[in-house]
Amino acid sequence: MATITAASPRPTAAPAAMEETKAMPSESPTSGNASPARSSRPSLLVIFSACLVLLGAGGPLLLRVYFVHGGTRLWLSATLQISGWPLLLPPLCVSLYRGRRHGIRNLLLPRRLVGAAAVLGGLYAVSCFVYALGSQALPLSTSSLLLATQLAFTAVFAFLFVGLRFTPFSANAVVLLTIGPAVLGVGPSSGKPAGESSKAYWTGFCEAIAAAALAGLVIPLVEVATAKYGRRTGPAARVPPPYATVMQMQAVMGAAGTAVCVLGMAIKGDFQAVTQEAAAFGIGTTNYYLVLVWDAVSWQLLNLGIMGLITCASSLLAGIMIAVLLPLSQVLAVIFLHEKFDGTKGIALVLSLWGFASYLYGEKAQKKKIEAQKMSEQEVALAQKTADVESAAP
Repeated sequence: MATITAASPRPTAAPAAMEETKAMPSESPTSGNASPARSSRPSLLVIFSACLVLLGAGGPLLLRVYFVHGGTRLWLSATLQISGWPLLLPPLCVSLYRGRRHGIRNLLLPRRLVGAAAVLGGLYAVSCFVYALGSQALPLSTSSLLLATQLAFTAVFAFLFVGLRFTPFSANAVVLLTIGPAVLGVGPSSGKPAGESSKAYWTGFCEAIAAAALAGLVIPLVEVATAKYGRRTGPAARVPPPYATVMQMQAVMGAAGTAVCVLGMAIKGDFQAVTQEAAAFGIGTTNYYLVLVWDAVSWQLLNLGIMGLITCASSLLAGIMIAVLLPLSQVLAVIFLHEKFDGTKGIALVLSLWGFASYLYGEKAQKKKIEAQKMSEQEVALAQKTADVESAAP
């Protein structure tokens, strides 16, 4: 306002400036109100990614079907969880072609981000292998409950690497999601498959927890890598990141992880054992290959949805959506695999869902608090500008 006053020595200019300034702040609250409203609503890409995560719920189920009916190859099962990335190539090419007006080079991932994604893909392959170890020894309902603890690990690693701030609700969610698996550990015999030793159950129990920890580490690191190395230059820097970025990240991570898994399969002789395993599969050779194919497709949908949530929203939202699969996995396990759902698992499920609901409520309350604070700051700024204009008037 000092500039306006100095540049307007004539008395008639001050009211004009005052009217212009009043008109400008009057638009500010409108834009300020519109912005939080838009940010509080999930975008179509976020909703689409969340739907992909839910559609990928068949991945863990089919993996358990593979083990239940005679499958034993761990590196093969890990490969199924990450090898569906070639399905992304046709839509990725179409997306890049449609966005060619921004320059194809501007739409491709920066080199440093490609390198980071490759490293994270290898780490994710290790997580898939450890998850396969746990899935082999545990019922699907139990392994799903244990995998739900990845939300707690995601929150902790997001706090360390992304700068996540804990609220009482998020802290409560972490505690509850930690107690849930502990309840399962109190009586392992209740969730132990018939004929399996307690040692094998406890080993699978620890392996499932380790897989959740690794997944909880990879998810925030993807967000960190995207934020640090994903900066674009040129015309594409002025437009929102296209979904091609999501598919490229998933493709690079999938290719790197598949290379690690294929190396493990070669060392363990899985390629030579596939034919024999298919012939001895409990529900037939044809169904063996169908299980492998559809399992890879389901896991790819799940992985793409998670990557979309990380890129278009946050790593913590991706962890939340994985936790949402918990009740769905429970239902699928009881319906299709006829697994026992006893009181111990019921208590663990209630605690996990309670923690999940606590986190969602806390996030909603925190978002409202932030929006109210922004509105208050805008009102104070508007009042200050109005006072400055009135004081500048002759």
